[in-house]
Amino acid sequence: MLNYNSLHCLPSSEELPNSEDTPVDNEIQELIPSLLKAALALVWLDRWDWYFGVNMGIHYDPKKPVIVPDGFLSVGVKRFVHGDLRLSYVLWEEENPPMLAIEVASPKHLGEYSTKKDIYAEMGVLYYVVYNPFRRKKSPLEVYRLEDGEYFLLSGNPIWLPEIGLGIGKERGLYQGIAREWLYWYDEQKRRLLTPEERMMEAEARLSIEEQLRLEAEDRVQKLESRLKALGYEPETIV
Repeated sequence: MLNYNSLHCLPSSEELPNSEDTPVDNEIQELIPSLLKAALALVWLDRWDWYFGVNMGIHYDPKKPVIVPDGFLSVGVKRFVHGDLRLSYVLWEEENPPMLAIEVASPKHLGEYSTKKDIYAEMGVLYYVVYNPFRRKKSPLEVYRLEDGEYFLLSGNPIWLPEIGLGIGKERGLYQGIAREWLYWYDEQKRRLLTPEERMMEAEARLSIEEQLRLEAEDRVQKLESRLKALGYEPETIV
């Protein structure tokens, strides 16, 4: 009897392109998802059931073109595939659609509010995030939740994502030396999670304070020893 598996007839991630070969329109489209990925890697350091892709192709239908979000998060998948890095994200291999997709809009509006939104709904992406830094009259950040195949806009900043266990929001900050508005992760108390840079700066500041306290303590000891010697005492002989 012939055993037939339709998956064996579909191309694998090794045979598919990992992007659409379309360059980003501006640097922020790469920096924002990279910030989110780096911060998440610290928060979920001991977890191996997630993956965050940046400008990576998602193959959701073998008959349709690849779609490449600026960033996407999948939960419940292997952090690494066979101990290696992914070439692309293939739904018929992963068997798990991304839980969140992020698009950083460009001035050209390349389907972030229409075509791409419909594709993510078709894929079953639970949260769709659009950040448009060029907006002036409306909020630049929109977070949608999929319900019955349709996206509904959520309100607030940050917005809590219970299925992920994190919130996402915007605020002004510093990343790679650039001061501007960024997207960040937040905890349930709406406290912003630090980036790797901020954690390093915090650790350096802590060490600097400890060093200052040590130097102040040594200075006080030296002054006390000087006073004792002026009174005719040798500090080494005092018990």
